Formats: sequence, C-alpha cells, structure tokens
Amino acid sequence: MEWADRIGRRIKLRDLHIVLAVAQWGGMAKAAERLGISQPVVSKVIADLEHTLGVRLFDRGRQGTEATVYGRALLKGGVAAFDELRQSVKNIEFLIDPTVGELRIGGSDPMVAGLIPSVIDRLSRQYPQISFKVTEAESVLHQYRALREREVEFVIGRLPRSLPEEDLEVEILFDEPLLVAAGMQNPWVRRRRIALCELIDEPWVLPGADSFIGSIVADLFHQARLELPKKHVACGSIQMNNALLATGRYVAIYPGSFLRFSAKRLSIKVLPVDLPIRSTPAGIVTLKNRTISPMARLFIDCARRLVQPYANAR
Repeated sequence: MEWADRIGRRIKLRDLHIVLAVAQWGGMAKAAERLGISQPVVSKVIADLEHTLGVRLFDRGRQGTEATVYGRALLKGGVAAFDELRQSVKNIEFLIDPTVGELRIGGSDPMVAGLIPSVIDRLSRQYPQISFKVTEAESVLHQYRALREREVEFVIGRLPRSLPEEDLEVEILFDEPLLVAAGMQNPWVRRRRIALCELIDEPWVLPGADSFIGSIVADLFHQARLELPKKHVACGSIQMNNALLATGRYVAIYPGSFLRFSAKRLSIKVLPVDLPIRSTPAGIVTLKNRTISPMARLFIDCARRLVQPYANAR
C-alpha cells in the first residue's frame, strides 16, 4: 500500500506524456523540441522516474534512445491510461451530443473497399457531423496491434481460423464466401456454369501465398486437386484486382461482401464457379473491458443492419 501511495504521488500524467514522447521520437532532444520544453527538463523527468521505479527505462546510445523492457511495460500502461482519459473526455462530450466527433476504424483491404464505405455513407447521411478515420492494415496481426495500441476503436475483417487472444472480443457478423469474378468485358461472364479447372490456364490475380487469405486460396485449389495457376499476379490489393479485371483478361477470387457492395460500381461480375471452400466468418473485433464510444456503437449497429440481408441469404 505504501508503495502504491508513493507511486501515485510521484508519477504524474505529464511524466507519462514525456516518456511517450521520448519513445515516439527516439531521443530526449527531439522529444523536448516536439513538446516545447527544454532537454534538461525531459532528462530530469526520466531520471526521477527511473529513481522512483528502481529500473532503467531507456537505453541511451549514438543511434538514439530506445525503451528497455521496463520502459516498454510503462509505455503500454501509459498508452492505455491516456486512451482511457481521452475516452472519458469524449464520453462527456457525447453526453452533450453523441453524434459529433471522430470515429477511428480499422479494417482489412476488402472491408475498407466494400462494407466500411457503405456503412460510412449511410451513417454520415444521418449524422453529418461525425468524421471518420479509417486505417487499413496489412495483416490480422497489424489490425490487432492497432487495436491494442488504441489507434482504432474496433476492427472489421475476416476472422482467423483460431480464436483471437483472450484480451479481444469477437462478434461474427456474417459468413464471408469466396467467389470467382471477372470484368464485364471478359468472355467468361457469358457462361452459365464453369468448373474451376476450366479457368486454370487463364491469367489470375491471387493474394500472396504468405498472407492469411492467400493460404485459404491455396487450400481451395488444393481441395479441387489443382495446382495454383501458373499465369498469375500475386498481390494483396483490391485496387490491383479491380484494375487488372478491367482489362477484360484476368479473373480473381474476391470476398463475397466486397462484390455485394462494390461489384456493380466497378463493372465486375461473379462467375458461376462452384468452389470447394464455402466461407469463413467475418466480424468485428474489440478490446475486452474497454468501453467503446457511442459513435462506435452507432457504426456497429448500422453495419449489423446493412449486412443482415446478406447474412440471411448466406
């Protein structure tokens, strides 16, 4: 108890703010410049904290300043503390008007190109004073890291085969099928039925083999007893898929939700190919024991309504 009281009196939010700045900018001089204070003040705060905690928070070297294992532990708690404080201030603002402010969203490439803009369009018409900051992550690991570091309030995307870690809360919105598609100029769009093996010699756009969705696609061809198409472009970008399909030559595998919300706008058509892998779940991931903002609740409720017909159809 004595220790807790002593720490409570000696560690202030300003001190944590300085620690975060030193870690972010990689040095005390740069942190001091960014914060508009003198370097001796920054050095003294760090030295006092190290004395109070009895551990070294930063290693100093010619390359700059790097947090130690103890420093990283303090940084993790500091980020959480400032996030909770920011959320508290926002919650007070929301009590006055819950439809004003910025909502930070994380999502996979297909969701950023399909479902998320559809929800934003609908929600912004009803609540025009809400602004949105959308972050697209390269992988599931990057998405969850952004969530833990409080860069986003929630993540929307395809869920991995294994359940996320214990600190994450998952809500499944719908089952996400994989579908084969082509541009409207492609001659295959006139066919009523196509076997996957018939397309094996066509030029394809496929996700990278080292990605989560790439492993699913590789398994798909394996279950169909086929090798991956030799003529293919490996890319994880929906925009690249769209651009190549617009030539009328390429075929690609897309998440079903993207095609539902964007195919007509992009002149892309689903091909009647029966794939051995039907679907995997897609949903919303949040941090456990973290109260999400009223704006986030508005967004999630709108997303549920928007995908309900799609979920029921599947």
